[in-house]
Amino acid sequence: MPPTPDATAPGAAAPDRGRADACPGALRLHTADDGALARIRLPGGLLTVRQALALAEAAEALGDGELETTSRGNVQLRGLAADCGADLAERLRAVGLLPSDTHERVRNIVASPLAGLAGPPGTPVGGPSGTSAATAPGPDVQAWARELDARLCASDWAAGLSGKFLFALDDGRGDVAALDADVTLIAASGGPAVLRLGRAASGHPVEPGQEVTAVLDAARAFLDALRATGRQAWHLREVPELLPAGPVPLPAPTGAPPALGALPGALSVGMRFGRASAEQWRALAAASAGELRLTPWRGAVLPGAPADRLPALEAAGFRTVPGSAWERATACTGLPGCARSLADVRADAARALESGPAGLPVHWSGCERRCGHPAGRWVDVLATGHGYRVTVNGPAASTGSPVDVRNEQMAEAVAEARRTTK
Repeated sequence: MPPTPDATAPGAAAPDRGRADACPGALRLHTADDGALARIRLPGGLLTVRQALALAEAAEALGDGELETTSRGNVQLRGLAADCGADLAERLRAVGLLPSDTHERVRNIVASPLAGLAGPPGTPVGGPSGTSAATAPGPDVQAWARELDARLCASDWAAGLSGKFLFALDDGRGDVAALDADVTLIAASGGPAVLRLGRAASGHPVEPGQEVTAVLDAARAFLDALRATGRQAWHLREVPELLPAGPVPLPAPTGAPPALGALPGALSVGMRFGRASAEQWRALAAASAGELRLTPWRGAVLPGAPADRLPALEAAGFRTVPGSAWERATACTGLPGCARSLADVRADAARALESGPAGLPVHWSGCERRCGHPAGRWVDVLATGHGYRVTVNGPAASTGSPVDVRNEQMAEAVAEARRTTK
């Protein structure tokens, strides 16, 4: 989870944009109570088997032996020695995971993890309602991600972006478009892609072949506007008045993660709280067909992997069956890894998730920073030092009062909140 919050949840302190951006990276390690933390950016969530195995080896040799996926499809190593930076960087460079020392923290690119495996279902962006689901493969957003990554690293100005600035490349199904990225490119069936800036309800049509250029131009325009106005911000959503929204109305994105299990052309699995041991990571690589796509929902999609490899992944401890209480459940690091936390939130959350319904996304936080909380509407479970405060947050949330509960009452309160429909 990020050491500096990027939260706009009720009760969260307003971030101080006047200080330096302390977002960690592969070269800039963050000191936590359980050791140093490194965050390795994976544009599009894409990993080769060689890269995945190198990360597992680094976690064992340098850290606590576990790998942690983030809400942006990146990977974190924890429990690192403070002096391991050079060794880690050498390991990452050797497998192509550190293409630029100057730009490594700005390579925040998420992409639809099922792109190319099944067509984007639903209404095309800007199109009429009632359009039938597409069945042909959608645009190659992974190619967009690779091009965007290369051009970001080659652009001197891009190093001025915050380590929190996020690009999203949506193949039209509306999954990563719901993450409220700073710049979102949304493919459309039978028409031009649309560029969404921040949380705007409408976007700009993009000329075919100019998709990545349009994304880069928007990010540069954001930086230029900040300099011209003297404003301080890490995200476009903080200063939406700086750039025009665009004329194309956008439908509400689905925000639906890939279903777990065997899918057409892929396997999809989840990780509890996004964590997996090095041995689990090796099992994931062994089950793949050569490529792994980490998702912003702390799971992994394995394109081309056959269904008969699913039982081995389940035996290794991955979630493979949809509909459990663990669906869309996340938690910050908590105790003992974070000194700010008021509770061992992952242990408490795991007990609460032993039974109960799926439903709204739910996130446990050890303090009011709420590190790693989801976008959209979600159940906020905040440690208070005497138990937890349970609240439904986000757009269209009810105005009911938060519920304060003791630890033994928390599971029932969370289950009730996740059933909320108003």
